[in-house]
Amino acid sequence: MNPVICFGQQPCGFFPRRFLQAKIVTARRLQSEIGGEIVFFCHDSDHDPRETQTILRHRTTGEPNALNFSFVNKVQRKFTPQYLKLIPDGWQANTARQLPAYVSPAAVGHFKAETAKNVADFCLGMYARLGLLEGVRVVRSSDPAVRQAACEITDYFVDVPHQGETVRARWLDGCLKLHEGGDCYTTVPPCEIAKEKISPTRDSRLLWMQSVIRCTHYVCGAGEKAYLNTAETPEIQFVARDSIDRSDEAWPGE
Repeated sequence: MNPVICFGQQPCGFFPRRFLQAKIVTARRLQSEIGGEIVFFCHDSDHDPRETQTILRHRTTGEPNALNFSFVNKVQRKFTPQYLKLIPDGWQANTARQLPAYVSPAAVGHFKAETAKNVADFCLGMYARLGLLEGVRVVRSSDPAVRQAACEITDYFVDVPHQGETVRARWLDGCLKLHEGGDCYTTVPPCEIAKEKISPTRDSRLLWMQSVIRCTHYVCGAGEKAYLNTAETPEIQFVARDSIDRSDEAWPGE
């Protein structure tokens, strides 16, 4: 069996966070040693807008600044999965005017050239422009074919209609619920739950992913390894990604 070297991550900023770049470097080094292919399990079904926060440092002062996408409305911002979060008119131009203070002219050019209209596609387009996805197969958790092929899970989210948008509701206690924060939830009216609308939670994601990708090696960070239920997938060899500093900050290219 040829090695399948996988790493998983939500889209994590329009310039990727340094920990994602480190996962890719680790995966490529491992591939150079054992061969096989590299697969990026892109969990673009995630809905948390904090995942795409992009922390850049000023090129002169070194001060960090947190940037993020804008959103067309509050429902999309809070509950719509990344692959359906639409980018409003004006956001790209407004952000591009700020970027020369933080990134190289080449990185600004990549940003201006990207044409994707939703958050997940924009992030993946940027990662490709930065050369991170060369020779990497991307498997997206939003793909209906992936969802259909995945194993059954009991802990999951469902993409459902709500207030004119598609939202990602958690199946809890026999109901579909949106987490408003703390102990507060909004119950969504019941609807048909088709398999192509289901995506995993953090705790069910590894088994769900592995049922489709069937990787031999999985590159992960220390925080990720702490919550993964590795006993569910004894066939996987877990590989620690390279240790880096400022891991939550953005990587805007060399």
